[in-house]
Amino acid sequence: MPALQRDEAQTRARLIDVHRYEIDLDLTQGEEHFGSRTVIHFSAHEPGDTFVDIKPAELHTATLDGHPLDPASLDDNRLPLTGLAAGDHELRLDARMRYSRTGEGMHRFTDPADGETYVYTQLFMEDVQRVFGAFDQPDLKAVFQLTLKAPEDWTVLANGITEHLGNGTWQAAPTPLISTYLVAVAAGPWHSVRTEHAGLPFGIHCRRSLAPHLDADADEILDITRRCYDRYHQIFDEPYPFDSYDQAFVPEFNAGAMENPGLVTFRDEFIYRSAVTDTERQTRGMVISHEMAHMWFGDLVTLQWWDDIWLNESFAEYMGYQVLSEATRFTETWTDFAVTRKGWGYDADQRPSTHPVAPAPDDVPDTASALLNFDGISYAKGASALRQLVVWMGEKDFLAGINDHFARHRFANATLADFIDSLARATDRDVHAWAARWLRTTGVDTLTPVVGETEDGWTLDIEQTGSTDGTRPHRLTIGLYDQDPTTPTRLIPRPPLSRDLPSPQPSAPPEQGAAALAPRTTPGPRPALLLLNDQDLTYAKVRLDPTSWDTALRALSALPHALTRAVVWNAARDMVRDGELAPTAYLDAARAHLPHETDLAIAQGVLAFARTQIADRYLPPSARHTALTTLTALSRDILRRTEGAAHGTATGLRLTAVRAFIDSATTPDTLQEWLDDGSVPGGPDLDPELRWRILGRLATLGAAPLADLREAIDAELTRDPSATGQQGAARCRAALPDPAAKEAAWDALFTTDDRAALSNYLFTATATGFWAPEQHDLLRPYVARYFTDAPALAAHRGPALAEAAGRYAFPATFIEATTLHLGETCLTEAAPTPALRRKLIDQLDDLRRALHVRG
Repeated sequence: MPALQRDEAQTRARLIDVHRYEIDLDLTQGEEHFGSRTVIHFSAHEPGDTFVDIKPAELHTATLDGHPLDPASLDDNRLPLTGLAAGDHELRLDARMRYSRTGEGMHRFTDPADGETYVYTQLFMEDVQRVFGAFDQPDLKAVFQLTLKAPEDWTVLANGITEHLGNGTWQAAPTPLISTYLVAVAAGPWHSVRTEHAGLPFGIHCRRSLAPHLDADADEILDITRRCYDRYHQIFDEPYPFDSYDQAFVPEFNAGAMENPGLVTFRDEFIYRSAVTDTERQTRGMVISHEMAHMWFGDLVTLQWWDDIWLNESFAEYMGYQVLSEATRFTETWTDFAVTRKGWGYDADQRPSTHPVAPAPDDVPDTASALLNFDGISYAKGASALRQLVVWMGEKDFLAGINDHFARHRFANATLADFIDSLARATDRDVHAWAARWLRTTGVDTLTPVVGETEDGWTLDIEQTGSTDGTRPHRLTIGLYDQDPTTPTRLIPRPPLSRDLPSPQPSAPPEQGAAALAPRTTPGPRPALLLLNDQDLTYAKVRLDPTSWDTALRALSALPHALTRAVVWNAARDMVRDGELAPTAYLDAARAHLPHETDLAIAQGVLAFARTQIADRYLPPSARHTALTTLTALSRDILRRTEGAAHGTATGLRLTAVRAFIDSATTPDTLQEWLDDGSVPGGPDLDPELRWRILGRLATLGAAPLADLREAIDAELTRDPSATGQQGAARCRAALPDPAAKEAAWDALFTTDDRAALSNYLFTATATGFWAPEQHDLLRPYVARYFTDAPALAAHRGPALAEAAGRYAFPATFIEATTLHLGETCLTEAAPTPALRRKLIDQLDDLRRALHVRG
């Protein structure tokens, strides 16, 4: 399917305006296909030629202004419309479309728990044409009128309020002007919880087999929804622009969620079947808040072309965390952001595939290249830049600029220039210069303190390296901490300092509104710990001077604020990745301080980095067993400290430790005892997630004869026949240390037979079970096979599976020069699709880094 070129979209937008779509979908035509009839009302500004996008299984008929078009003229996904006269036109399309199993277009899922079937759309970027014919680009907004035919016992959800007309026919209220990619449908025998807020109908929906779990959390989900809705109405002048607010938790969803106006779709893992930590609940709340922000920034005002995707995602990422912290009980969201999102941005920004937050339009020439920019830069770096912008220009002026932007471009499209102009209208600061240095440049700065001591006190200079010319501005908080003379492991904060970087020249007057510079010489003794970017208000890697690092190693867990501790842990993480701190030193710090950590996000993040990066990638194989033993001992320490916890943070820490112990176990005895007993001594009881996790580790370790392991997997699947159970079984079977099991898993992953192909979730489950450092001798032949089979799979199954193959099926545990050579050869000779190429570039860069750290 050819990608839409930016210049093609601009040409089409100059030629036509689109007014209204009338879409009729028939979901009763069987398991493989559905009917799609579309009437498009549009007008041409002048005579000319264009095309409409549609990717059908079969195009039955097409008529333009009552005149038939030849269906055979359809060229892949483009139907030519030639000889258009100036004025109004009506295009009618009647087609048979394919259901998807990859989460793209109209995805169809049958629940193994009860046999019920559900369908939903994911039309982002270029998948509208898999469902109905359209002029598929974001700047051709239109009104959409949907009618659907569905099985009689189904409920149909859409962007607007839906009405059941009888005989399985549903009609949705017409939308306001929205972009094609935001049209949404979700149909099936949903379990729904409905309420009303601020005069609007609100609803949350899931498949029937998850009903008890949704009901258990419905009050929390709806409370967060209402609180965020109310907070957005306090800070935005423009009222919520749609007629209802439904949130559907749908199966096998590729992303976290999608901001369809009035019908947000979420991955249904957010309906928790098993125990979760409070940080995981906070993450769900953040996604709810993030998607609601999109109702204004993304849906009401939409990007003109995909080079400005950051305008959607960076804003929603920032507002998601900020509004959740202001409106709900989750007040420490920025600690979680620092731990889980900041590193995502830093890592992406140091790879060859990095790009500016706001790339130049010519760098996003088509939709295929735009799809690659949904990464840690567009989300985490962009949100970090906006957080720094708020600190720099002030929240009041920032929100004034945002509201001006909404007022000027409501139900229309806007660009980076429009956004910056609106901000500039609200402040005297030079926002255009700020944007040039933050949004149009690549790379992450590294800030290093240079601390000196004099007879009169101490001095601080800050070295700034990393960005293109070292002039990216930063407004920093600098934390200062002294050791308690009576308790050396306790740290007492001094009043923090503020500094703007790059520092103004001494002869220059201070910029209006700038924080006072930290004096070059500060009286008294230097602090025991000096921390740049305390409170994590800017986007930069930081280093600690030797005295501060020694203090951190002794007293990190004694720092009074979780966000401060997160900044120190991130500094340690970055130093490991940059080859400046031994991986074993990171493990030693975790062993010393995590048993005393009270913040769930930090505990989860540090353990995850230690387990997946240090143990499996940064340490040589000879040191891996010792690292895993350290992690199991650390997990036992946390379990001892939290024994008897019935609720709250301690319960979450305990669950985190149980998961880490399972994943790090080098012998099966304790895991088998837990599985046989159905619980961990002192709690928790083993729920399905923990049981599958244990079985997966036992399978990887080859903890029993293969026949016994297979029998245990089958028995667990009988116990848990849900979709999650099916995924757990696939993961465990792929993990078995058996040549036949590995060959069967590989064949399932890389088949190009559509009838045998795995769904997106079963693909991911199988891939994550396949590779294991414990099984390198068995797996070695598959390393070379990956670089021949993955390109063929990506070409056949499309971007979603290509991304999954690059992310989950890549032989990431083979940290060897041979893997690097095979990957580089694949890039130059195998012509991988853009989605797979991007993942391979990133994976190979991570591999080079791991080899450097080991070296």
